[in-house]
Amino acid sequence: MNRVRVRQLWFASTLLISLFLMLIPLPGPLTPLKPYWPALVLLYWCLQSGDRVTLGLAFSLGVAADLFDGMLLGEQALRLTAMVFIALRFRSRLRFFPMWQQSLAVLGLLVNDRVLLMLVRLFSGDPLPPPEYWISPLVGAALWPFVFLILDDLRARLRIHEA
Repeated sequence: MNRVRVRQLWFASTLLISLFLMLIPLPGPLTPLKPYWPALVLLYWCLQSGDRVTLGLAFSLGVAADLFDGMLLGEQALRLTAMVFIALRFRSRLRFFPMWQQSLAVLGLLVNDRVLLMLVRLFSGDPLPPPEYWISPLVGAALWPFVFLILDDLRARLRIHEA
């Protein structure tokens, strides 16, 4: 298999795995701790390969996530597109931040994602979310160094380097 094919397969498989991780149910009390996996994986690829991640890809992944999860169609597409837009806009700065600063930036992006989700749900008639609704971005930011390092290590082991 040639290197381009391996790169494309690795990229697509990480996005697909993130969709499946999103579907894993957690027990009731642990549900607020569930990170937003597609966002974390897309953020990794935004930082590592900005030319490969586009707004169209973010929108398509969001629609797929909506279909997988049974959410309002376009809800996650809006959220992921907004997140990727911001990440791509500041990519050149974020790439060279130390890991703790990247985690803070990821926290900001995930909080922004939660605000968008809350607005969409409020406009659809849902009540305000409970306080534990805001725990997920903290968990995602805490997991960011591990997600980044694991994906980066696997990419290096597979000798997948961006041209």
